[in-house]
Amino acid sequence: MSKKIGVFVMSYGTPANLEQVEEYYTHIRRGNPPSPEQLEELTERYEAIGGLFPLRENTNKQVQALEQELNQRATEHQFVCYQGLKHAHPLIEEGVSQMATDGITQAVGVVLAPHYSLMSVGGYIKRAKETAEQLGIDMSFVKSYHLHPDLIQTLAERVKTTLASFGDLTREQVRVIFTAHSLPEKIIEMKDPYQDQLLETSKAVAEQAGIDNWQFAWQSAGQTATPWLGPDILDVLHTIHIEEQIKQVLICPVGFVSDHLEVLYDIDIECQATAKELGMQLKRTESLNTDPQYMKVLADVVLAELERK
Repeated sequence: MSKKIGVFVMSYGTPANLEQVEEYYTHIRRGNPPSPEQLEELTERYEAIGGLFPLRENTNKQVQALEQELNQRATEHQFVCYQGLKHAHPLIEEGVSQMATDGITQAVGVVLAPHYSLMSVGGYIKRAKETAEQLGIDMSFVKSYHLHPDLIQTLAERVKTTLASFGDLTREQVRVIFTAHSLPEKIIEMKDPYQDQLLETSKAVAEQAGIDNWQFAWQSAGQTATPWLGPDILDVLHTIHIEEQIKQVLICPVGFVSDHLEVLYDIDIECQATAKELGMQLKRTESLNTDPQYMKVLADVVLAELERK
């Protein structure tokens, strides 16, 4: 009889509907409820993208597709995928508990983010590891997969496809900007690999896509008293317009794997509005979501981690 191996898929989480936005925001703020103004601003952002919560649906589909991919390849194990979210139900602790309830004793954890940071992926792993140890589950973790060849190829294909949509313009006329979620600047002092891994991914994608005209920018920084990594994408758009007279921009949000607020609002609404104001043409690459190649990447790294154990 084949052994059941748990695969614990972790993601940031999102509300299921507009009524859950306050609870979600309060959890992000470590139990401190947002001010009415803060709550209104976040709610308005969700309403601006149609009152939708695509990250939840995308995560559900990714977990299901990964389970199918793993079991199609399986020879001696049966894989059962679970999910745990950082700021919404099922929380990471709840997901691990469900595995224990189902009798899972061995598992591999993976985060739906290719780049490691102690403040992001590291935090997910810490919570899952602590709960797994308490419940007697032997769980190991994939820390990063930012240079997996299929990930690079898939992103490069998206860049090339979107570049082609600019028509007769040459590649030198379109500035490609890779972006990722900013984190507090203190990660640099911590020798955190996040920034380096993102630049490595961006460089590899650019080389595979055959482009030289690219740069990196940060986006979606938090509103806190401490400084966050920059430059911010909105500032970059102004800078390259004024200093280099750039008129066409392609954004590849290389740090994200799904459509969610940081893509659909921060890029598709905020960046587009800035570009329009500056007279620039701006496009972005399609998100990975449940692309079969991305599912293959996740399956590869899960199986490699299982074999390593």
